[in-house]
Amino acid sequence: MLDLTDWPLEARARIVGVLTDVDDTLTTHGAITDDALQAMAALRAAGLYVIAITGRPAGWSEPFATTWPVDAIVAETGSVALLRTPKNSSQNGLQPNGDGREQLSKWYLQDATTRAANYARMQQVAQQVLREVPGAVLAQDSPGRETDIAIDHSEFTQLPPEAIAQTLAILRAAGMNAQISSIHINASYGTHNKLVGARWIVRELLGRTLDDEMERWVFVGDSLNDQVMFEHFPHSVGVANVARFAPQLRYLPRYVTQAARGAGFAEMARAILAAKAAPGA
Repeated sequence: MLDLTDWPLEARARIVGVLTDVDDTLTTHGAITDDALQAMAALRAAGLYVIAITGRPAGWSEPFATTWPVDAIVAETGSVALLRTPKNSSQNGLQPNGDGREQLSKWYLQDATTRAANYARMQQVAQQVLREVPGAVLAQDSPGRETDIAIDHSEFTQLPPEAIAQTLAILRAAGMNAQISSIHINASYGTHNKLVGARWIVRELLGRTLDDEMERWVFVGDSLNDQVMFEHFPHSVGVANVARFAPQLRYLPRYVTQAARGAGFAEMARAILAAKAAPGA
């Protein structure tokens, strides 16, 4: 990993959008920090897109989708998108309120029938994990989940490595796609991940093809479930606390900040904004 100061000025100046993880990337000790919020607002004020992509559930993400300075939040590791409905907009299936006020819209990657069938299967597997893995508990945000399940390993419960490995084995034996975030083990049926969710939201919300302009986007993250993004984005940034997972990452971020968590995100934002403001940018 290179220090963020090694990120070329001309590359930073060409960035049009920021895709970011939430937990331990935007948040610090579970809460969004003022510097991260101000950094997102400054990026959007400069004309950049800001989209959060998280393993957190749709229900948990809803209030933040309407209050944070983001274009959208893609929740449940790429399968649910939440965004403010533009006033008087009818595109992409958005349905504004009758009085024209802004409201929250929710989009799904899977159809309703598929979601219902998968939900029933997932609850059975979750109960198997709770029965068989000592100390395993569902994440406290589980009531807000619609397309995945989550087992807490570091947020409120500390699972030892052997219990994490046993949990992953059960989930994968059941045919689930299981990934580890900085706080949870997330599992779902389907092939979606953060990259699939990023391609989907950029296409459906912005009418752009992400793969055609990868060099104009940056991804910021910190954990194991971010490595598919680290692998594919030439401009990927890890906040300093990514060092916790570096030994387990096959694909590392290209650059790393000096600061951790929300302060690291703000550091990354300053680097982009400084390049945009540079003469000739």
